[in-house]
Amino acid sequence: MTTRQIVINVPEAVLQAENSDADTFARELCILAAVKLYELGRLSSGRAAELAGMSRVEFLMNLGRYKVFPLEAELQDLESDFA
Repeated sequence: MTTRQIVINVPEAVLQAENSDADTFARELCILAAVKLYELGRLSSGRAAELAGMSRVEFLMNLGRYKVFPLEAELQDLESDFA
């Protein structure tokens, strides 16, 4: 898998407010971005899991922590099929 590095400037005050080091905060940002992009339907669960750095099953099982229904995209597809 080929990857690209994206640099994001984070004010030191944000890291202090989060009581986090840069590596931990960067990991959490990747997970949060993956969850939101999945929720918006912009990434499949598999691609979102890749971005989050975890397996698809692990990603889907962790969505509840972020109040996101794990199969929202699949449910919407079924609803549109019956509409």
